[in-house]
Order: sequence, then structure tokens, then C-alpha cells
Amino acid sequence: MGSRKGIIALMGSGELTSTMVEVHKELLGRLGASPHAAFLDTPAGFQLNADDLSQRAVAYFRDRVGHRMSIASFKSKMNLNTYEVETAYRTLQEARYLLIGPGSPTYAVSQWLGTRIPEIFIQRIESGGCLVAASAAALTVGNYTLPVYEIYKVGQNLHWVEGLGLLEHFGFPLVVIPHWNNAEGGTHDTRFCYMGESRFRDLESALPPDVSILGLDEHTACLLDLETGEAEVRGVGRVTLRRNAQEIVFEHGELFPLEVFRGHSQDHRWSDQHGNPPASAVEVAEPTILFWGEVQAAEAAFEKGLASRRPADLVSALLELDRVVWKGQQDLEDPEFIAQARERFRELVMHMGASMGGSLVDRRECLDPLVKALLRLRDHYRREKRWSDADSLRECLREGGILVEDTGDGVRWQLDHGDS
Repeated sequence: MGSRKGIIALMGSGELTSTMVEVHKELLGRLGASPHAAFLDTPAGFQLNADDLSQRAVAYFRDRVGHRMSIASFKSKMNLNTYEVETAYRTLQEARYLLIGPGSPTYAVSQWLGTRIPEIFIQRIESGGCLVAASAAALTVGNYTLPVYEIYKVGQNLHWVEGLGLLEHFGFPLVVIPHWNNAEGGTHDTRFCYMGESRFRDLESALPPDVSILGLDEHTACLLDLETGEAEVRGVGRVTLRRNAQEIVFEHGELFPLEVFRGHSQDHRWSDQHGNPPASAVEVAEPTILFWGEVQAAEAAFEKGLASRRPADLVSALLELDRVVWKGQQDLEDPEFIAQARERFRELVMHMGASMGGSLVDRRECLDPLVKALLRLRDHYRREKRWSDADSLRECLREGGILVEDTGDGVRWQLDHGDS
């Protein structure tokens, strides 16, 4: 058993969701009786909730996978003392099953390079262990790493940064792209790890010609078994390999030789990349379809309520979105998706607030002709010294939420915001 070569498991997302429970169980089963499992927290080490994410992984393995998992904590190489560093190394070295997941790929790489961690990854795999690199961590193991946040959120120019080169060590000159079929954008293209097709083609053209791209659909795993020399697609989606303006797609459950990653395979299914379907037509993992479909349906209901200016519909849409997010948490949906959905919820609340603020202006504009006509009638009453009628008209306006003020420059009116 000790001479068996190990496994590299790459996951496009969903590493702590129900879709990957059986995959984790099977991988652990290949390692013999009760293999030591560890979760490495570096990718999210800069986040305030890093410890919560680690505990979520421990609870998931305990409750859903039925296996004990320890934590190898290496949040920041600048803030750890020698004892803490050595403790993290020892935990990793003792583990036969290593799981690394969400966070920032560029942050993780910056923390690992110059340490023993990449070397430990390789040693664990070569000695028959299993490395599971999921979501952000999957981006780190190739020759280059995609700086997703820096491009998608900050707006930096398209570029690649140095990766760990772990796959290259085993003869696979690849970059790995999770969230390959992401459909979160709804009306805009967020495939290819949020880059969209046009930007991703530019990124692809910037890679050296001998480096291929391995795209992983969400809730999908590609298992590279170095002992059998085969790769297998698990989960609910597909795996795409791109090289030299051509691509090949491997379906769920499919086995294929690892040689294809080395460029030695002449698989007849290679085809050019032109004619990729738009984001709306891309097949997306079923759990992702359900979650984002419900999120987008709630957003559509909100926009409809906004257009019809029906507050009850706005509140109903927000409550529905809140329900979807809560249900997603209960169903162990990807934490990244939960955070993004919450951000959308906050955006809609702000949108509603801004809209209500603007409605005061709209209401005044609508009422202005009527109020001016009534004020002219009131002025007529006053000129005829019909003070009681003038005061009654002013009181009616006040009850309707309109305040009338007599000034030296004439009569002014405004909405009573407290009553509107």
C-alpha cells in the first residue's frame, strides 16, 4: 500500500456541499483504513471568518462524510512564529488526505511560495496520499494562477501570476480554471471563473503555447490517479481541456488517460473552440441552476415591483431572496455563492431605499399642478376675506400630507415627510 502513487483531486466548486460527499468518501476509501485528513486554511487566511470556514470543513467531514478532520493552520507566514509554522508542517506531513478550498488563489500562492508547503504537497502525493484542491485552491496548482478578484472586482488589467507548478512536477503543464460554467451573472457572461468569454480568450492567448487549460464545471471533480494513469470526472458537470485553439470535453463519469494532459493523446474528439454557446445556454450543475435560478427569480420580482411602484411586491421579493439564501445555507451551498447572494440582497435593499427617496421627488412633481390650483383657490378665498374657507382648505392639504407656509415672498408648500 505504501508504494502506491497518490491522487490529485481538482474540484470546480462545492467541496463542502452534498454533491461532493460521495466523492470524498470514495477518495478516503482508496487510502486504506482511517487515513488522517487535514484542512489547510491558507487561501482564506486573510479573512476575518477564516476560523469559521475551517470549523465548517471539520463539521462537514464529521457529520456528512463520517470522518475526522484536523486543521493545519497557516494563515500568514509573516504572522506565525517558528512553533506555529512547524506545527502546521507536521499536521500536513501526517495527513494522507489534504483538503484546501475557498479564498484567494493569489494570496494562497504568495503565502506558500518560499515555504516547505509546496514540497510537502508533492511528498504527500508521491507517498500515496490525496490532495484535494477545490475552488480557489484549484487555481493555485498549475503553472500560472488567475487573479480572479483583482481582475473581476478591482479592475486590474488582464494578467496571470506565478502558480505553484505542482501539476507540472507530475508532467502536466496546465492551468486550472474552476467555476468554468458559472451562470451567476444572469444577463452577463460569468463563465470561465467570472472572466466571461471575451476576456478569457485574451487571457488564454497570453499563455505559453505548451501550457493547456483545464476547466472544471461547478460541483464537479476531476480525479487524477497517478497509480492507474487515469483521470475520472465525478460530480454533476463536465471537464474541459483546451490546447492550441482546440478543446475536448469529458462528461460526468468518464475515464480517460492522464497522457492527454501531457499532450500525448490523439483523442478524436478534439474540436476547435469557435461557436461556444452564450452563458444562458451553457449547461450548469443542477444545484447551481436551482440556487441561482431562485436568486435571479427574486431579483426579477423585485424589479417588477419597482417598475409598478408596489411596496408590497418589493418586500415580498426581498423576503423570498432571504429565504433562498437561508435555504442555500441549510443545503450546504457553496459559501462563495451564499456570500454573493447576500451581497445582492444588500444591493436590492439599497436600491429600494434610493427608489423610495426618489419617489418623494416624483410625488411632488405629480402633485404640483393640483396643489398650485388649490393654493390659487385659497388665495381667492383670502382676497374675499373668507378666512374660514381658506383655513379649511389649508387644513385639508395638511391632512393630505402637504404643508402650506405663508412667507413674505409668497406661499410655499412641501411634503410632510413624516406622514408620507
